[in-house]
Amino acid sequence: MERILAFIHPEFEGSVPPEFSAEPDTYRGHDGIRRYFRTFQDAMEEVRFQPERFWDAGDAVVVEMRLTARGRQTSIPVEQRFAQVWTVRDSQATAVTTHATLSAALTEAGLSEGAEPV
Repeated sequence: MERILAFIHPEFEGSVPPEFSAEPDTYRGHDGIRRYFRTFQDAMEEVRFQPERFWDAGDAVVVEMRLTARGRQTSIPVEQRFAQVWTVRDSQATAVTTHATLSAALTEAGLSEGAEPV
């Protein structure tokens, strides 16, 4: 957790939209990041966030993501794909928005759908 927090600005804000959670929420600062990761503890294990491709958008980075996990009680594997726009200032993440599609994330970042990943 401390390695993650080293890259998170104290004024960070990230939201989980209703498309990805039965309990959408906004997470602020380091305490918010800790609370976000705690949401997985009861239901999931072996949680992995795997970035697959990146796009440079100036002060932001678009990331195509894959989340895998296993149900804690059922052992059923779970996979979810999504895209995020990370806003960065002074080498720290200040915000993240999550989208169901890569197209929506690229549009938010001001990039075209044909933009090449870095």
